[in-house]
Amino acid sequence: MDNFQVAAASAADMLRIAECAAAEGWNPGDGDADSFFPADPRGFLVGRLDGKPITSISAIRYGPDFGFIGLYITRPELRGQGYGLRTWQAGMRRLAGRNVALDGVVAQQDNYRRSGFVSAWNNIRYQGLPGIERDRTVTLTDARTLGFDDLAAYDRRFFPAERDAFLAGWIAQPGHRCLAAVRDGRLAGLGVRRPSREAYRIGPLYADGPEVAAALLTALADDDQVVLDVPDANPAAVELAERCGLKPLFETARMYTGGIPDIDRAGMFAVTTLELG
Repeated sequence: MDNFQVAAASAADMLRIAECAAAEGWNPGDGDADSFFPADPRGFLVGRLDGKPITSISAIRYGPDFGFIGLYITRPELRGQGYGLRTWQAGMRRLAGRNVALDGVVAQQDNYRRSGFVSAWNNIRYQGLPGIERDRTVTLTDARTLGFDDLAAYDRRFFPAERDAFLAGWIAQPGHRCLAAVRDGRLAGLGVRRPSREAYRIGPLYADGPEVAAALLTALADDDQVVLDVPDANPAAVELAERCGLKPLFETARMYTGGIPDIDRAGMFAVTTLELG
């Protein structure tokens, strides 16, 4: 029998996983490994063959009943030999009994359906330089100056579980720029920009309306190329990306095993990440 084992990743493994994600063309953020690992340190799994890492998956537990699968990668030369499947099974066992979500690449979506996943919407990756003027009537502020309780409560409108550890690290990560829109003393939008291999990634981009989303987007872009993963469940988000002149690159399917959560899809203009939700 081959000497293949799946176990929790180390912090050093996280850097290798990020390199593999880059090789797959997923354009990870420069500091994603540092932001992802504290979210659920035991939730990142690596498969080793004769001690050498050849597969990975993230199986992140959020709260008592939600989970997210991502970073499902097998080294190209070892695909089709069952190592990826065994890694997948280990990740799903870790999330047993939960509503599990993922963003499925086109090549794998039929396999995910056979595992009980149902499509909810598509996330369309757009890239470009936003070609609209910033609306300066929308008041924007550094989100890090706001109380964390307010930020966490706002995030919960758009994500189906508490993820305070991840959110705190995401907004505090060096190199990330975080802006909030404030109306009548309350939070009306939130956006985070981070550097990546190609352009700047923006996610999440949450807003109470298209005009707020546009103000956040243009301020975060700041005359740079940006990348957003836009849910087509919100037609206003797609319309904004296209009005800004951004170009679609590829799509993934947001899929769930336990039903589509009751979240504010009309306020989602870009998801946070395709890897951790």
